Amino acid sequence: MKRNAVSFFKISVITALTAVTLAFTAKNIYYNDLELTLSRVGSRGAEVTAIQKELKARGLFNADITGYYGTITEAAVKKFQKQKGLAVDGIAGPKTLKALGITIGQIPAATEANINLLARIISAEARGEPYTGQVAVGAVILNRIEHPSFPDTLSGVIYQNGAFTAIVDGQFNQPVASSAYNAARDALNGWDPSGGAIYYYNPAKTSNSFMHSRPIITVIGSHRFCS
Repeated sequence: MKRNAVSFFKISVITALTAVTLAFTAKNIYYNDLELTLSRVGSRGAEVTAIQKELKARGLFNADITGYYGTITEAAVKKFQKQKGLAVDGIAGPKTLKALGITIGQIPAATEANINLLARIISAEARGEPYTGQVAVGAVILNRIEHPSFPDTLSGVIYQNGAFTAIVDGQFNQPVASSAYNAARDALNGWDPSGGAIYYYNPAKTSNSFMHSRPIITVIGSHRFCS
């Protein structure tokens, strides 16, 4: 009996440690994805394709349009940045994209569908936060629409792969807090308590170095809002 009890205890400890490890790994994957928001060496996708096309039109990129950000694309970006007097780092950040003329999205209208969608992610991400903090979370999502390094639509930002843990942990499908609907309306109507932030995080729930390195604009409730 004593041996069985010890065995059961060991199994319980191993199970608990495995669950903690998986949760920590998942959270790290989520935040590491944010590091790929800006197009740089190793990035792939539509934004990279647009960058290559713009650089090719300017005679700075003489390779095939592949949608992959390799060293040739990086070198072309550096040439462009030097021409425009930008920081020459080879990374296609907001200033570089804007100078290239790559379009950004526009804040959508406060329709019932948009309010409902935004309210759902606000509730999932900021349930229990002060009302101002809920509006700020909604504002961050809208700020991303207008940021050249994020998708150009509300649904695109919310469902962007790896962007919000609430999408994958089931919180997104939970009943929506009533305050989230008002917060969504306020955010869609232009209130931005985040001060223009494009990131936010709870320092008690992540030790990710990328998030902690972001310049803090303001703190509301348990969230830090960052640029």
